[in-house]
Amino acid sequence: MTVLTPMFESLVLLRGRSMLLTSEWSRDELAAVCDLAQLFEMLDRTGRGTHLLPNELHYGLFFDNSTRTKSSWAGAAARLGAHPMVVDGSSTQVAHGETAEETGAMLGMNAHALGIRHDLILGQGNKFMRGVKKGIDDYLRLNGEARIVPIINLQCDVDHPTQTLADLTFLRERFPDGLEGKTIAVSWAYSPSYAKPLSVPQGLIMLLTRFGMNVRLAHPPGYELMPESTALAARYAAESGSFTITNDMDEAFSGAHVVYPKSWGPYDLMCERVGADAAEMKQIERRALERNREHTAWICDETRMNLTHKALYMHCLPADIGAEVSASVLERFRYSLAREANKKVYVIMALLALAKGVAANISEEL
Repeated sequence: MTVLTPMFESLVLLRGRSMLLTSEWSRDELAAVCDLAQLFEMLDRTGRGTHLLPNELHYGLFFDNSTRTKSSWAGAAARLGAHPMVVDGSSTQVAHGETAEETGAMLGMNAHALGIRHDLILGQGNKFMRGVKKGIDDYLRLNGEARIVPIINLQCDVDHPTQTLADLTFLRERFPDGLEGKTIAVSWAYSPSYAKPLSVPQGLIMLLTRFGMNVRLAHPPGYELMPESTALAARYAAESGSFTITNDMDEAFSGAHVVYPKSWGPYDLMCERVGADAAEMKQIERRALERNREHTAWICDETRMNLTHKALYMHCLPADIGAEVSASVLERFRYSLAREANKKVYVIMALLALAKGVAANISEEL
């Protein structure tokens, strides 16, 4: 008979749960995801099999470019014994009027899990995921199927749960004495490449304020995040840690234990993407990059790192070298950045195992 740890006994209650926003999960549930991710990593690195979901089909539906998240989704599915299939969002019928519910029903006919990345348009990505989830659930209910098909948010307009939970797992590993009282600077940084989504900084401030960290959000004027996200971060900070906003990158870095400088698009222009056609999107992108060029001094370099408390540098990658971060800083943290990135595979494994109700199949002896 399998002997389960108390952690696994509680995880049984998470069967059927999709991960659409970390704010919809309790702090204890999120901590359990990180614990399980760490266990999956240990098993993987010691060569022990975790084929808990054999012969399943796991769709990854991507409406935005990705390398690391696609790889993580496929790697997680393969390690669990499932068959990953990545679908380009442009190959769906959404552009021809198919609703999110219809897309969910079509994919849900055969899928056992579905990851979605839909992050470019404010107000659309997370809404689309919920529509897909409703379509899948309605299809299964009407056909009397007991099959569980969870949705995993692989980045939307609001949050990037698999990235931020990977970051949290990595931080817990790097600070085994606890995150309470540690300061992290989540800062905008200059990028000449493209107007990046808001969801990574939003996800970080909403998640890390729940785990006792002092979160400092820094950005130039005009690069605010969604008000709902900053309000939620402030609410969580009132219960654990602190949350401040500054327009001074040096102020955010001063005495910080962790820095997370990355670019995102100007809030007003990101809002203009809603309803824009292809030509208008190109113009918005051009204006966003012009706005970015007004703030080229927002770079994480050795001078700024010297303001910190020997800080850990983090990034979701890829980082714009010479713009977001200097080459010397990136090189100094190259190994830890790879470790940070690799956590996403195991977070996705944990979320899938929890949703499918198979986490409890891992015994205490493992």
